[in-house]
This record gives sequence, structure tokens and C-alpha cells, in this order.
Amino acid sequence: MLNINFEGAYKFLTKEEISKAKEDAKKAYKVLKDKSGPGNDFIGWFDYPISYDKEELERIKAAAQTIQRTSEVLVVIGIGGSYLGARAVIEALTPYFENSGLEIIFAGNSISSTYLTKLRYYLGDKDFSVNVISKSGTTTEPAIAFRFLYSLLKKKYFKDELREHIFFTTDSTKGALRQIGIENDFEMFTIPSDMGGRYSVFSAVGLLPIAAMGFDIDSLLKGAKTAYNNFKNKEDNEAFEYALVRNALLRKGYDIEILESFEPCLSYISEWWKQLFGESEGKEGKGIYPSSVIFTTDLHSLGQYIQDGRRNLFETCINIVNPVSDIDIPFDKDNLDSLNYIAGKSIDYVNKAAMNATMEAHIEGGVPQIRINIDELDEINIGYLLYFFMVSCGISGYTLGVNPFNQEGVEAYKKNMFIALGKPGYTK
Repeated sequence: MLNINFEGAYKFLTKEEISKAKEDAKKAYKVLKDKSGPGNDFIGWFDYPISYDKEELERIKAAAQTIQRTSEVLVVIGIGGSYLGARAVIEALTPYFENSGLEIIFAGNSISSTYLTKLRYYLGDKDFSVNVISKSGTTTEPAIAFRFLYSLLKKKYFKDELREHIFFTTDSTKGALRQIGIENDFEMFTIPSDMGGRYSVFSAVGLLPIAAMGFDIDSLLKGAKTAYNNFKNKEDNEAFEYALVRNALLRKGYDIEILESFEPCLSYISEWWKQLFGESEGKEGKGIYPSSVIFTTDLHSLGQYIQDGRRNLFETCINIVNPVSDIDIPFDKDNLDSLNYIAGKSIDYVNKAAMNATMEAHIEGGVPQIRINIDELDEINIGYLLYFFMVSCGISGYTLGVNPFNQEGVEAYKKNMFIALGKPGYTK
């Protein structure tokens, strides 16, 4: 599972600072577990690894098999938490350069005319299904994408066949998608009413696309359940300690956190993490700004700033201890590239050497560090990791004194956009 090393962060904190942060984190964790704080009607995700709907899980598996049988492409339509969790898991687990047989495409996460136009052309002669993920069904970006693809699907398939190509994940009682689904007898799955999008990866929001791509959602839930049991029954756990260390560093002026990895397939884990913490903590002039890099690639772009720039940032590194695959560096008799000194060493050996050297250099440069070690990249470990981040985010938000489960700031751009577009009911 997870083994987290905080030594690189504690070097920058005094015992008094750690003690104060621990005291505050204990209070925050109690509020989270008791569901007694602001936003407590959106903490359904906390117990979800043991309370999820078993019947719906079986329907998800059956729908995934239908998609695999009928389609060459699955288009997942959603924005923010409605797609980032699924994409994070899928991209982390999908082997590089391998095609599982079903292609997945994500739409509705932007309003790019070029993207949607090219997507329509690309899907033209292909069998495809859509999974629309939206509580309301009226969120602008996903609604536009679905309107275009729905018209394409209705031209491609007769009514009975159409039902095998459209799947809604939406509110259980209301909303535009719910109405369309009832009128057309489409298969529908539930976004729990007590769960926000960025905390919904273990619900149908994440599980249907993940299952459709052939990954083991039972194991994903098993990893989350293991984390739940560990955190529920033990106060001084990894999620608790991560939250207290982050807030202790923030109080010393470290207000930017960089999530990093030396494995490119984790880039969407970082995107999901940025939404989770950014949308949960960034309120009332508070919060740690979440950023991300992939090393060693970004050592040749942002590495200079991290090493020598302003000392207001800290790093959290995700390290995959045992890579999915590895290969040795061959010997070359001419040695024109001067690499024979590492001939016979594995690529992962060199990658780990680069990671350790980077961590050492950054600590010397004044950058606090947290290292999250994961045994291997599989469904169980990813389930554990995502749940770990969610619990820690809840504790951290309450420690800051904000509601970690709302996102009122997101509505500001929507209001201005609706005024500009002349949407009925919106005026200056």
C-alpha cells in the first residue's frame, strides 16, 4: 500500500509548529468523522467504500460489458469531478502504446469548436457509446457536447439500438438528464446527492468508465475500503499526518504545493488532485495553491525555478517502488554517448537515481518534501491513494477554517458568461 516519508518536510518545522498543527488537525478530523462541520451534507463519500450500492455496482459491470460489445469508442462527457477521477485511474493503469480494444475519448470539458468538430468527424463511421455525467444535465460544456453527439447517435441507431449506446450518470430524482433518460428508457446511474463531483470517483461517476475500459473496479473499491478502515480506526494515520504537515508548512509561508512523479502515466492523477485541493481549499483568501510536474521532463523547464526561485513552495512526490515493467541499458562498444558506465543497469534504476538526486538537491535548495511510496501501480493501490487524498483534503480544509465541500467561486465565471450570451434570467 502506501508508505509516506515526511522527513524532508519535518526538517523545516520546529517541534512547537508540528505540535500546534497536530492539535488543530485532530479537531478538524473529529469534525470530518462526526460530520458536524460546514458542508456536512456532502460527506457521503467518507463511508462510501463500505456503504456503496451493491446492486448498482452489478448494473455498472453489466453496462460496461454492453459498451465493450457494441462499441469501438466510449465518449465520456463531463467536466471537473465528473471526468477527472475516471481519467486519472484509466490513464494510470493503461499500458503505454497498448490498445485494449475499446478507445476512450473525453468530451464536454471545454468549449473548443475545433475539438467538437473534429470529434464528430472522427466518430462518423464508428460504433460508439456515450456516458454523460452531470447532476443537472444543464452544465454548459457537457450539455453542448451531448447535444451534438446525441444528434449523431440518433442518426446512426434506431430507437431500440440507441438504448445500448447511451448511459446517463445523474441525479436520482431530478434534472434534464433524468427527464431525457425516463422519456427514452436509457440506462441511468446515480450521482449520490451527498457527494460533490471531486469526491465521486468511487461512485458510478468514476466506476462506469473505468469498468468499461476493462479495469477491476472491485479491487479499486477494495483499496479504498482498506484505507477507510485504516483511517477510521487510527487517528495518527497517513491522511491525518499529510494534512497537518501541509498546514504547518503553510503557516511558515509555503503556500504552493507541487505534486510530482517520475512516471508520465500519473499526470492525470495530478490533474484530479489539483481540482480536489484547489476547489476544496481555495476560499476566503486561504489555501495552498496546487501545482504539478512530471520529472525528469519538467526538470528541464521548471527545475530551475524549483531549485533557486522563491522559497514559498514544497513538494509531494509520488514514487512507484516497483514499475510495471523494466529493461536494462545495453552495452555499446563504441560508447560515443558515454553511457557505458550505466550499461547493465535498468532504466528504473537510473530513474530512481534521478529522483533521489533531485530530492536531495531540492532539500539543499530550501524546498520541504513529502514522499509517497506506492508498492506498485494497480487498482488496489490507486483506490487507496485516491481515498487517502480525499480524507486528507477534508481534514486540511477544516483545519484552514473553510468548507471543503462547496465551490461557490466556480459560479462567478458562469454568471458572467450567461449574461454575455443573453441567457434568460441573467442580467447585469
